[in-house]
Amino acid sequence: MARIAGVDLPRNKRGIIGLTYIYGIGLSTSRLILEKAGMDESTKVENWTDENIKAITMIIADEFKTEGQLRSEVQLSIKRLMDIACYRGLRHRKGLPLRGQRTRTNARTRKGKRKTVANKKKATK
Repeated sequence: MARIAGVDLPRNKRGIIGLTYIYGIGLSTSRLILEKAGMDESTKVENWTDENIKAITMIIADEFKTEGQLRSEVQLSIKRLMDIACYRGLRHRKGLPLRGQRTRTNARTRKGKRKTVANKKKATK
């Protein structure tokens, strides 16, 4: 079992896909890492040697922010936006979409479950 940056990589996946299980590493970054380590992208994680794992770990540690360090940096950036009360910070604070999406319909992922408002009943004579 390959364990890199505190994440257990899936054994049965190709190396390029397995590395994307680490937060902060996508497909293009994964391709770059394997190229620097001098490995084939299609080699499965279970076939990696200890030297390969060590080389990948060193490349990731030296050149990229991943997992906890990256998560905390993202949270600090969001907190900074909220503190300076810019438009994006206010949208974060209210839990609304912040990149110009419509909110009259859709936006359920950000807004959460619908809160139904009852209609007023007509007055009877």
